[in-house]
Amino acid sequence: MSKLTQPRPPADDEIDMTPMVDVTFLLLIFFMVTAAFLLQKAMQVPPVDDPDAAVSQTVIELEQDSIVVRIDSDNVFWVGCPLWEEEQRAPSKQEMRSQVRRARSKEGGGNYAKFLVQAHGDALHDNVIAALDAGAAVGVEEIRLASYEDDQF
Repeated sequence: MSKLTQPRPPADDEIDMTPMVDVTFLLLIFFMVTAAFLLQKAMQVPPVDDPDAAVSQTVIELEQDSIVVRIDSDNVFWVGCPLWEEEQRAPSKQEMRSQVRRARSKEGGGNYAKFLVQAHGDALHDNVIAALDAGAAVGVEEIRLASYEDDQF
């Protein structure tokens, strides 16, 4: 007699999606937690059609009552103010920030409301932004940016 085989129950073709959803949520949480959320800083810039915005002044006139941060072609910061006899060398961003704070303090004169950043054409953009941020951090009212080439200084 032949052996009768019992029919098998139909195979379960559905895939359980719960583990995949769990992994997706874990990845989402991981990327949200590890993402660096930076505060974006903004500066007020006068509109282009403002007739007072384009007043031409020489660099010497701008330096007379301003804290000056000069960035040379080697990305070295030089910080100066009118009461100092010569510019102070600041090889790093942190040193530049402390020099700017010192220039804004009573030791440096303290009452400077203007800030001038002079950047060489080959200076890194990151350093120029760091200098502008340093001026905004000490609370100056007016920040100016100028660029120069090798033969100007």
